[in-house]
Amino acid sequence: MSHLELWEKQPMRKPRIEKVTVNMGVGESGDRLLKGEKVLEELTGQKPVRTRAKQTNPAFGIRKKLPIGLKVTLRGKKAEEFLKNAFIAFKTAGKTLYSYSFDECGNFSFGIPEHIDFPGQKYDPEIGIFGMDVCVTLEKPGYRVKRRRIRRSKIPKRHHVKKEEAIEYIRTTFNIDIVEEE
Repeated sequence: MSHLELWEKQPMRKPRIEKVTVNMGVGESGDRLLKGEKVLEELTGQKPVRTRAKQTNPAFGIRKKLPIGLKVTLRGKKAEEFLKNAFIAFKTAGKTLYSYSFDECGNFSFGIPEHIDFPGQKYDPEIGIFGMDVCVTLEKPGYRVKRRRIRRSKIPKRHHVKKEEAIEYIRTTFNIDIVEEE
């Protein structure tokens, strides 16, 4: 029985997107960080959170706790809409998604080298070009049981998202070609 047939019979077994995390490492604070903030807010529709340096690196002029990056966490419909646009940008850049991008829990990541690959984005010489990493976390209905406050419980192994299920879900939902490992 294929995954699609199983998901038709048992909808609680069908994976769904829990969250999409977009990370942009700017590498410096100041004007470039503000420009990156503007770009990320325009792409996602949410205000990004600044990430700080964990250690000092004098070669790059980075001090500990200096803001050097941005991140946004998207959930629900916003996550799905952003992911559709991100896959369009990913294809535009001539990139391919490989099966080794998926971990054993069904989560996966990919990078977008230039934000101007997104639909509706134009190059502005004052802003420049920013790349970003997109991390997608998948779950099945019922995962709330392990996060809720009262009567918290473990999720059985058979209900965890597996790599093959995640690949099939992304392939069918977003019409993305995923290249198998060689």
